[in-house]
Amino acid sequence: MAGKKEHHFTKITIFVLVLITLLSLCIILPVLKFDPSKTADAPAFQISYSALPAPEIASGERGLFGIDRHINESTIDNYLDRPDVVYRDVRLLEDPANYAAIGGDSNLTGFIRGFEVVPYPYLASTSDLPDAVGEGYNGPTLFTPDETGNYRANYAESLTILETLFPKDKAIFLMCGGGGYAEMTKQFLLSLGWDGEKIYNVGGYWNYHGDNAITVQNNSYGDTTYDFWKIPYHAINFDILHALKTE
Repeated sequence: MAGKKEHHFTKITIFVLVLITLLSLCIILPVLKFDPSKTADAPAFQISYSALPAPEIASGERGLFGIDRHINESTIDNYLDRPDVVYRDVRLLEDPANYAAIGGDSNLTGFIRGFEVVPYPYLASTSDLPDAVGEGYNGPTLFTPDETGNYRANYAESLTILETLFPKDKAIFLMCGGGGYAEMTKQFLLSLGWDGEKIYNVGGYWNYHGDNAITVQNNSYGDTTYDFWKIPYHAINFDILHALKTE
């Protein structure tokens, strides 16, 4: 009987020792395997992205708006969520120009997921609007074109703001309602030294029928309202900027 008890006690002792050993390993091994280069800032894994096709203007009427042949409203869903791209919708939330006259919307009724709104009319002049839509935004802008077509900064912070919103080290996807503001923004950035191989006019939201639309127009309460709070919007407070003297 005593032998059985002793044998049973031995089993318990071995179990306890094994358990203590395993717990010790759980504490010690992470310390032994610690690699200072693999901190919380380092990604757990990396996703490989295929190279973007080079910008190429579409043929026909779409080419007149400068819309890209490869990356546009029909294909943009295949190019979302890339860390090497910034996505910019360059419409105003409420545009004074009457875009309904050409089949569009003056208010920003929706946008594509991942795009952030930076209105082109706040960057530079919109004097080349179609006659049918009437007069557009006439407020302050970061830049003004001179008589030679070159742009001069209106504020000491103008270029810094532009480089922050449109970083030169990434590809830039531009979108608006029909493609016009996007092309104006593209040509504006090119004139200030941005790399043309990194800027894409991906067209207009009015022609988008993909799976990543975020609706802003709200008809739930009878009258049409707009949920502008949904929009990642970059406002420019001109009142706090330092205006430059003009000659």
